[in-house]
Amino acid sequence: MTAPLVLVGLSGGVDSAVSAWRLLEAGYRVEGFHMTNWDDDDGYCTAAADLQDAQRVADELRIPLHRVNFTAEYRDRVFVQFIADHAAGFTPNPDVLCNREVKFGACFDHALRLGADLIATGHYAATRDGLLLRARDADKDQTYFLCDVPGERLHQTLFPLGDLHKPEVRALARRAGLPVHARKDSTGICFIGERPFRDFLARYLPGQPGPIENENGTVLGEHRGVAFYTLGQRHGLALGGRKDAPEGAWFVARKDIARNALVVVQGHEHPALLVNGFTCDLPRWIGPAPDLQAPTTVRIRHRAVDVPCTLMVSPAGAAVASTAAAAAVPSAATNAALSVVLPEPLRAVTPGQWAVFYQGERCLGGGVVRRLG
Repeated sequence: MTAPLVLVGLSGGVDSAVSAWRLLEAGYRVEGFHMTNWDDDDGYCTAAADLQDAQRVADELRIPLHRVNFTAEYRDRVFVQFIADHAAGFTPNPDVLCNREVKFGACFDHALRLGADLIATGHYAATRDGLLLRARDADKDQTYFLCDVPGERLHQTLFPLGDLHKPEVRALARRAGLPVHARKDSTGICFIGERPFRDFLARYLPGQPGPIENENGTVLGEHRGVAFYTLGQRHGLALGGRKDAPEGAWFVARKDIARNALVVVQGHEHPALLVNGFTCDLPRWIGPAPDLQAPTTVRIRHRAVDVPCTLMVSPAGAAVASTAAAAAVPSAATNAALSVVLPEPLRAVTPGQWAVFYQGERCLGGGVVRRLG
């Protein structure tokens, strides 16, 4: 009987390399594919080096490597939305959208056309019967970024690293003689890389300076444009050493889109930075709809601590954000929404972020935060 053909996404990093190696060891037929999503040659894009490392891994494992280019799909389905959300005052996470629209969308379809029976990636996650499960390595778990991948796609997906911790992955890479065993992990948003985020965003959004105010409306300084800041942000405000305020760091507490004003407060745990609940888009649940009465936790950022929550479906229209800018965001929910109630205040929940929900080891899905309170 012929073994299933698995197409493995080879990014050029150690995680995807070990994924391919483990699948070969398990007896699968394996081929690799390397995906290019961003092609700006500006000194920060590592696409050429990534492809070279992916080819080195494929050569070492003696498997074919297919090169696929989805820069057009990425710009149309992910980047355009990313810029629109920032312009409207939100703080989006493009990696979630990239996984749904490109990696497990256009690229997944392409792999099936190449004859794949199964798809595999180097994500730290696990699947069972179309459900998305946490990885064993809690620090590396990437289910947050996979929360919007359709369950039917997970039926044909393998995550070979789901039962490993990162040090074990490095050790296996060295043992297998993989040429990328010591390669540094990539960080940040894929198309931004290590470059200063605000400088990158300014290439696509015009600066709209406006006042930085305290809670009483006193003007403390000037910002470059509210799109360049996020709630809870400390750095980049240039408000240190004021004679009319006590010592202490300033944090962004609110973005007043209508007035183009940034409202700041002092103190990491200032009450203006805390919320007891929020409303988000109604998630497309991964697998069967969960029992919302069962104990549930929510995570509002990758690697953030899960916190208990109570969920309740709200009537149509409840997901519209409290700012006028919500109408300009194509991804804003127009039907039912999910109300999330927190037993303890949570700091710096930000409209535009993904709220991802869990029941035990199962990742239920996630929705975009639209309204606080």
